[in-house]
Amino acid sequence: MAKLEGVTKDVDEAMERWHDERIRLYDAFTVAGLRVEAIEPGRTLCSFTVPPHLTNSSKRMHGGAVASLVDLVGSAVFFAGGSPTTGVSLDITISYLDAASANEEIEIEARVLGIRDKTGCVTVEVRRKGTGQVLAHGRHTKYLAVVSSKL
Repeated sequence: MAKLEGVTKDVDEAMERWHDERIRLYDAFTVAGLRVEAIEPGRTLCSFTVPPHLTNSSKRMHGGAVASLVDLVGSAVFFAGGSPTTGVSLDITISYLDAASANEEIEIEARVLGIRDKTGCVTVEVRRKGTGQVLAHGRHTKYLAVVSSKL
């Protein structure tokens, strides 16, 4: 039994290292350079310069990268709205209206629509920083109940 416990511990440690490395890779690849401009109750404003590696063959920001920003900033604003957790996504929708180009500066603004006992909803706008033109509009609903572990 002791041998099995050692193997389980090794696997757990390996999984934790893999998870940490994956998170660092994700952060470096998608959101490195995200800057927080303002945090106030129920609102978060960030800015981001679109790196060339997040663009498609037309040199326009890839929709998946936009979705990652909507998810990340939309989740973070729950803290600004008073939630003790960022929760788990129930629904996320994004309307793509235009696309930013490589090296263009954009801003991402998230606002809390409402937070209840177990759920919350936010809106997220992605805009050109210079003109304010809306590039994408997202809505993110999350399950926010804090669940204690039975482990």
